[in-house]
Amino acid sequence: MARQQGKNRRQAVMEAGTTRLRPILMTSISTMAGMVPIALELGAGSETRSPMAIAVIGGFTTSTLLTLVVVPVFFTYLDQFQGAIAKLYRRFKGPDDSEPLHKVLEPYKTPTGK
Repeated sequence: MARQQGKNRRQAVMEAGTTRLRPILMTSISTMAGMVPIALELGAGSETRSPMAIAVIGGFTTSTLLTLVVVPVFFTYLDQFQGAIAKLYRRFKGPDDSEPLHKVLEPYKTPTGK
């Protein structure tokens, strides 16, 4: 989708991150805040539910970190790898005769246009 709008990879990842940051943090923080009294064993019978609340808080912390940091980084590396494989494939295969070379290489240009 980033290539359809003319954005490079970094711009697309940064825009997606800022767009999704607020709803992800609001959901995670509200759920974790709701689990804190249970995790601290406040109230009657919360001793039995405390381990579950601690696990939920840890899971939400981990999933938030994965969503906001690891997934975009993984996407960036995977997209770079795909571009390298496509470039290597075209080097050995050669450009398709029915399509001009600039059309074949256009999706894999670097942000500087080289």
